[in-house]
Amino acid sequence: MNGGDDAASSAATSGPPPSLEWRFSQVFGERTAGEEVQEVDIISAIEFDKSGDHLATGDRGGRVVLFERTDIKDHGGSRRDYEQMDYTVKHPEFRYKTEFQSHEPEFDYLKSLEIEEKINKIRWCQPANGALFLLSTNDKTIKYWKVQEKKIKKISEMNIDPKVIGNSSIPSSSSPPPIVANGVHAEPHGYMSNDFSFPPGGIPSLRLPVVTSQETSLVARCRRVYAHAHDYHINSISNSSDGETFISADDLRVNLWNLEISNQSFNIVDVKPTNMEDLTEVITSAEFHPIQCNMLAYSSSKGSIRLIDMRQSALCDSHTKLFEEPEAPGSRSFFTEIIASISDIKFSSNGRYILSRDYMTLKLWDINMDSGPVASYQVHEHLRPKLCDLYENDSIFDKFECCLSGDGSRVATGSYSNLFRVFGTSPGSTEAATLEASKNPMRRQIQTPARPSRSMSSMTRVVRRGSESPGAEANGNAYDFTTKLLHMAWHPTENSIACAAANSLYMYYA
Repeated sequence: MNGGDDAASSAATSGPPPSLEWRFSQVFGERTAGEEVQEVDIISAIEFDKSGDHLATGDRGGRVVLFERTDIKDHGGSRRDYEQMDYTVKHPEFRYKTEFQSHEPEFDYLKSLEIEEKINKIRWCQPANGALFLLSTNDKTIKYWKVQEKKIKKISEMNIDPKVIGNSSIPSSSSPPPIVANGVHAEPHGYMSNDFSFPPGGIPSLRLPVVTSQETSLVARCRRVYAHAHDYHINSISNSSDGETFISADDLRVNLWNLEISNQSFNIVDVKPTNMEDLTEVITSAEFHPIQCNMLAYSSSKGSIRLIDMRQSALCDSHTKLFEEPEAPGSRSFFTEIIASISDIKFSSNGRYILSRDYMTLKLWDINMDSGPVASYQVHEHLRPKLCDLYENDSIFDKFECCLSGDGSRVATGSYSNLFRVFGTSPGSTEAATLEASKNPMRRQIQTPARPSRSMSSMTRVVRRGSESPGAEANGNAYDFTTKLLHMAWHPTENSIACAAANSLYMYYA
């Protein structure tokens, strides 16, 4: 997915890349057999930063947990350097870095409404001066966090030389007093106690205390709180490429914020009708263009994606382009609009394509072609006969996220029974893998027969299916709708995926 015709034609002549073989890398928070999952521990958001060296997760308890890459950091140097020197690169390894409580449960007394602490989205911002910055949001409030290493100050030498005093009541430097939360000693170190008496002849030598900073601790500090701008639940936040602004979206509005200004925002999209009875669709997801800071896209519950240009007007009521797939004649049913609702959209890294996920399919759209998607990938088509059951147990309203690889050659999304799917997007590719979020991801892999497909450059639509077994997994078991893989993220530069299965974070590489 290079975006250029030359690149597309050269890719077509060389053939599609081989299918990836996914391997287990790491798991954090793995459950033991029979262990009950606490509701507050269930992961609700995952995001890599732009470098791929840091990973953030948010959970339903309002906590944000940060992980950092160790396999490159420990050796110094980049993966590319290792490959050039014929160095054997280990699989990516992350370690726990820190965690902090981002949101607390609140109560809106005016509306008699409980606001839960669940983290809906996390977005990384530009790092600066060795500090990490990120945005996190629950249903109503967005917060801007700064995570930085702070040096803990300690007094290494006492006011009075202990050799002169001997065994007096002055504390020794080998047993420092306890440290309180802000890194300062609870009691002044080396000061004389009340019952201290001077020795005969006085004290021959005095020395000034020396403060040293040896240990460091990570401190998360909330820099800004962006509140009271949304009447409905926030479903998306997205950073602009200018590094200064971001958007937040709820069911009916998209607001534009400046990172440094928390008390005002600009409403750039408002789909609220004068009479709420006329409401036919709501905003489900919004995303900034990764390169052009004036462009953004938002999806709707009717299965359409609108591309807007903020240079056209202050209130972007009119869209630049509308992407929607025409409904096949005779295919309409009670569930048509429900399963057409788009739960997530993502731009490719070069901004040329938009990936969307509705309940049944992944669709890849070329922003230069609004007549329909250039490719469709059926995630769990065998569940179509069970839509009535899915509606009754509310599973049909599950919001699955999607992600693209850094080079755009593959896309991925989750399904039920903790399965996720990886599809190849390259011209001629028939890659359609089914993997399980466990230590043996290939256990349920389904080999899909090759299907003829032409290159994306010819603008023909490709349909790729996954499992063809009706209502069952690859191993023949019935689908478990209580275990669903909603959240996942693809490393920006490598074939590495992080996905959340309840309270466990699984990582895979290829």
